[in-house]
Amino acid sequence: MEVKRDILWRVYVAYIAIVVVCAAIFVKAFYIQQVQGDAWRGMSDSLHLKMQSIAADRGTIYSADRQMLSTSVPQFDIYVDFGADGLRAKNGEAFHKNIDSLSYCLATLFKDRSETAYKKILTTGYKKKDRYFLLKRKVSFRDYYQLRQFPLVRLGKNTSGFIAETRSIRLNPYQLMGYRTIGLERQNAQKIGLEQAYDTVLRGEEGKRLVRFIAGGVAVPVNSENEIEPENGKDIVTTIDTRIQEIAENALMKKLVESESQYGTCVVMETKTGQIKAIANLGRKADGSYWEDYNYALRATEPGSTIKLATLLAVLSEGKTSINNMVNVGTAGHAVVGVRNVNDAERAPKPVMTVRECFAHSSNVGMSEIAYNTFAAQPDKFRSYLHKLKMDTITGLDLKGEEKPHITRVKKNTEGLHAMITMSFGYALQVTPMQTLTLYNAIANDGKMLKPYLVSSIESDGMVYRQIEPTVISGQIVEPKVVKDAQECMKAVVTEGTAKGIFKDAPYTVAGKTGTAHVADGTYKYTDGVYQASFVGYFPAEDPQYTCIVVVKTKPHALYHYGGQLSAPVFKEIADRLYPMFVNNKMQYASAGRNDSITYAYAGNVKDVKTVMRTLKMNFKDSASVKAQYAIVTKSEERPVVKGQYINKNVMPQLSGMTLKDAVLLCEHIGLKVNVQGKGRVTYQSLNAGLAINNGQKISIQLN
Repeated sequence: MEVKRDILWRVYVAYIAIVVVCAAIFVKAFYIQQVQGDAWRGMSDSLHLKMQSIAADRGTIYSADRQMLSTSVPQFDIYVDFGADGLRAKNGEAFHKNIDSLSYCLATLFKDRSETAYKKILTTGYKKKDRYFLLKRKVSFRDYYQLRQFPLVRLGKNTSGFIAETRSIRLNPYQLMGYRTIGLERQNAQKIGLEQAYDTVLRGEEGKRLVRFIAGGVAVPVNSENEIEPENGKDIVTTIDTRIQEIAENALMKKLVESESQYGTCVVMETKTGQIKAIANLGRKADGSYWEDYNYALRATEPGSTIKLATLLAVLSEGKTSINNMVNVGTAGHAVVGVRNVNDAERAPKPVMTVRECFAHSSNVGMSEIAYNTFAAQPDKFRSYLHKLKMDTITGLDLKGEEKPHITRVKKNTEGLHAMITMSFGYALQVTPMQTLTLYNAIANDGKMLKPYLVSSIESDGMVYRQIEPTVISGQIVEPKVVKDAQECMKAVVTEGTAKGIFKDAPYTVAGKTGTAHVADGTYKYTDGVYQASFVGYFPAEDPQYTCIVVVKTKPHALYHYGGQLSAPVFKEIADRLYPMFVNNKMQYASAGRNDSITYAYAGNVKDVKTVMRTLKMNFKDSASVKAQYAIVTKSEERPVVKGQYINKNVMPQLSGMTLKDAVLLCEHIGLKVNVQGKGRVTYQSLNAGLAINNGQKISIQLN
């Protein structure tokens, strides 16, 4: 009995303990639910709800002739909420009614799965009530536009459950052309070029939206009054002209391929403004092809003989010599000047030459001789002239990464005198091609030095937000008489000096300077036979319109390595093309002005256009035939003119002024794939009207 009583006592204790624990749990659950419920539910929402950033549309980079150099195009990720109320209403009547036709349309559009496969995955998702099922990533605008017309999808998001997440991708329509200067905006990667320099302008302001995180960490947007719309980035209009850029890029590429050189750069500047119209930078890859891999125009190197312009300006400014003074250069091709031996690349044509002839024939002996005669007592004064000519400071071009120049310190001793003589013909100092171009452009401008720049305006919604005007660095770098003498010496380079053979048949005049420098940059020594060949100048010499520099770094022991052999021919090919296009015929590209009502252009379906005009009782001239499908309305002296536009599937039509609907329908009718940015009417198109087109070709259009 005692054993039995002991066992029962233990059972009763265990039972009571279990009852007490259960009661405590029940009481605690009741307390949490009824008393602390609101607090815990709020905490739950805070864990699953979160404000998420919405990326703004990045601004577009345009050329001076209004071509898109870098733009964002929309892409869509398509999801399906199989738990949507409308989709599951009436036992999923809408879903079951449209599943077959929807599967057929999806298979036809994307061509990545069969109709049966699409039906299977949609049906499986519906059965599982998947709230955020990924159907397709990276859908183009063209495909998304079609998708919205499909069965079930066209019923709207609440009924179909179809959700489109929009994101932008960055495209460079011209690819290689100006790639390093235009740059690239990439996620999780460093930006380059203008994309980097103007990132804060282009990227805009992010927005905010409320999202709920569901199974798998997927964020589903939640309608909320606290949603903040993103502020789209501003557009920038560059000074680059795509036609000049193409000419410069092709001319440089041809010479690099021909000579198998390591790299080359070419910059074309509008003389009177400092605007950079073209900047090409091509480096040789391991497979022998060339790509815009580095901005060589901003790399500081020993310039060689192109620095002799600075030497000439310094010497003439001191007033101790003139361009007609005689200099004894000898016939040996080398001479001891002051404290060092100086060599000429080629022997001088005569033992005694004028200063003008020494410059024209690029005599190291002659130029160092006049520098020594002028600054022997004060070698540091020569360096002060380089400072006055801005050769020791960066140009301030609106690109990041411009290398700071290096000018050797010059003391009043033998070492300083040696450095001064060496600098006088292009060694013991490092400057960038952009600095050299800026100096030569100042001489072309009669002594006025302008800051080079790449962006002419910043725009917001088609309106000019900020206009960037030319900036004068120095109103007069040297005396006008010195400038005139320097111009005379630069003309002599082309008429009788180192570039005589290149420009002898040109219908225009050129003033410039060749340069050839041995390269010693850490990788190569002077004895490795690598050269930097240069030519910099302007044309027409009597009324300069463009200033241009070409720099080419040769392969070791290249047969042709002089500036007159490699760089001057590139300059001439560019000048040959630009002279008839912009100088001789005074052809100017149409620059974009501010929006106003003085001029206008609208376009659309011809019947619709005429209906609107008549409804508004506008007095217009009807020049569109009855067979025309589309019409363009333009301003005339007296009244608007409606002109018909005939559609040829092999020729790009004019889209400017059209609505998105008309533009997309027209482009798809002729077989083009359309990428769209903006809202409103078409203002720009990446394929110019009149160009030959092919079925399936891509076009980007800008709405404003």
